[in-house]
Amino acid sequence: MKKILVALDYDPTAQKIAESALHLAKATGAELTLLHVVSDPVYYATRAYSPIMGFDGYLETGPLEKDSIGSLVKASMHFLEQTRKHLGDENILIRVEEGDFADVILKTAKSIKADLIVMGSHSQKWLEKIVMGSVTEKVLSHSTIPLYIIPTKKR
Repeated sequence: MKKILVALDYDPTAQKIAESALHLAKATGAELTLLHVVSDPVYYATRAYSPIMGFDGYLETGPLEKDSIGSLVKASMHFLEQTRKHLGDENILIRVEEGDFADVILKTAKSIKADLIVMGSHSQKWLEKIVMGSVTEKVLSHSTIPLYIIPTKKR
């Protein structure tokens, strides 16, 4: 295993996913790339919490303009830089891409020639799952690259 792609979203469980991926990368000597996908700004505005969170002590980047993709990209890049700093490894690569979550994860994995995709699986209500679909399920059903899925159910 030479390259691992880690898909991180806005959820506070991103810390658990990133730390698990780092352990796996260290154990196998693989290069680690952290990816955050920025989608439609409306998606972020409908959440009860900021899309850029997940680590204790994370500093706010200032007011986030929910209608600006540019500000979301900038805040996402800051989030990934703070994630890399939290993990304590400056060799970790970071990427912010725009588009459909699952499509971008698959496209990025292919473009960097990833040997493994690491992502979390959030517990969702059945109606949300039917209406919005599951990013993890879509990636799983369309990927030719192995997935390491970390359950992130809240207890």
